[in-house]
Amino acid sequence: MKDLQLKSQRFRAEREADWRRLEGLLAKVEHRSASSLTDEELLAIPVLYRSALSSLSVARATSLDHSLVDYLEGLATRAYFFVYGARAGLRQRITRFFSATWPAAVRGLWRETLAAAAIFVVAAALGFWLVWQDSGWYASLVGEMAGGRDPAATTAALRQTIYEPPPQSIDLTVFASYLFTHNAQIALTAFALGFAFCAPTAFLLAQNGLSLGAMMALFVTRDLGVGFAGWILIHGVTEIFAILLGGAAGFRIGWRVAFPGDRSRLDAAAEAGRAVAPVVAGVVLMLVFAGLLEGFGRQLIRDDWARYAIAGATLVIWLGYFYLPRRQASA
Repeated sequence: MKDLQLKSQRFRAEREADWRRLEGLLAKVEHRSASSLTDEELLAIPVLYRSALSSLSVARATSLDHSLVDYLEGLATRAYFFVYGARAGLRQRITRFFSATWPAAVRGLWRETLAAAAIFVVAAALGFWLVWQDSGWYASLVGEMAGGRDPAATTAALRQTIYEPPPQSIDLTVFASYLFTHNAQIALTAFALGFAFCAPTAFLLAQNGLSLGAMMALFVTRDLGVGFAGWILIHGVTEIFAILLGGAAGFRIGWRVAFPGDRSRLDAAAEAGRAVAPVVAGVVLMLVFAGLLEGFGRQLIRDDWARYAIAGATLVIWLGYFYLPRRQASA
């Protein structure tokens, strides 16, 4: 045993300087970038990497202490990814995200997206029917979201909410920021609550569907259904789509937690989380766009057909972007 320890110490003493130098260069790259290295340092890394591999091979063959083998394995792995790994710049990463990563992740959630859409549509139809039959349901389904748009309001007042310009005291930039924050809370909450076996996510989607259906019924009873639909859809196509995608991501997490297969629930949830992360990041971007449409477009564009045209264009763009087949980019 003493001979083995002596051999290990001698082996480390002879080669540790190279290992430390390689470790320092890799740390410099990881904390800054490859451009922070000099030409001499860039050329030294492959040489030091091969030396570390040789040391690792000797350490394994001669059964040196496990801590040394583990250290060399970690060092060689880090160096391998620097020497052979593909390193893309920020521009390439962003381009890759929008051209492939995000749409592919959304397509991978098509079942969950259909389930989220079905829950939302059924809830909206139910909310519409309940208020159509009895306006007393309106307060229960909409509550604080009404904002003066309730059965007690006059038809003229309801018309004013969808056609009149906003008061000059309202800063549209601040208003758009508020709307984005509100919508993002809904979408991200629908995603975050998915881990509880999908039930809270389904409830949140149903709640929003019921509210929308109830409001639609109110305006239809006042012969303002066409105007209200245009007022909602100019931003709602993007906003509702984003919320449905957030719900779909939550469903994926919840389903994997409920049915993890041969893995632990934590591992299954972590794997699902990595798969849906691009979707959630994209949802935030969609809600920024929806907030701008709601805060500016809806307030400044008051023609029904213009609103419907924008709504139809956004629907075609999103569906085409996410679901039309595309040629795979070369590696």
